[in-house]
Amino acid sequence: MEALDLTDYRAAVARMYLDAADLKDFRARRDELFATHPQSPIPAGERASFTGIRYFAPNDAAIVETVVRPASGEIDIDTGGPDGVVRYHRVGVLETPYGSLSLWWISAYGGGLFLPVRDGTCGHGSYGGGRYLTDTVKGTHGRGLDVLGGDRVRLDFNYLYNPSCAYDDAWLCPLAPPENRVSAPIEAGELAYH
Repeated sequence: MEALDLTDYRAAVARMYLDAADLKDFRARRDELFATHPQSPIPAGERASFTGIRYFAPNDAAIVETVVRPASGEIDIDTGGPDGVVRYHRVGVLETPYGSLSLWWISAYGGGLFLPVRDGTCGHGSYGGGRYLTDTVKGTHGRGLDVLGGDRVRLDFNYLYNPSCAYDDAWLCPLAPPENRVSAPIEAGELAYH
């Protein structure tokens, strides 16, 4: 049953984010999940030959601590799919070595933090539409964005990942709004699938 498969997939994603020992273990678990789960974004016809996701090499310089500078405002993103237009509230702005990025809160049932980014590698090694650092609605807790307490967070861009639409056109994904597009290359995280 598709609804149960999707629920199981989201639980598996959350376990992967919460339980992996380190980046190497995380990447191995992600490859296994993508190769075997019925809700994998890898098209069903490609799973038997799937050999794993391609990544930039681990990059210690891509791990930064920063302050969340309070900010307000909202945007509506048309997902182009059954979710329609989704409203996001700006939680704050993060100053990173790559440029300023807005951190968003998804204004839907349950809510969640969302940090999409389109950087200088997008279309030149990584997925052209951009990548996500966190989307807690999907269970991406404590790896890409880790709350340190107060207004401080740790960002680990080694956990940048492609949205599902990067793997299969059947998926529709919200992409980084203009204020989360930086020209600096972030040479960390997932590379383009094809």
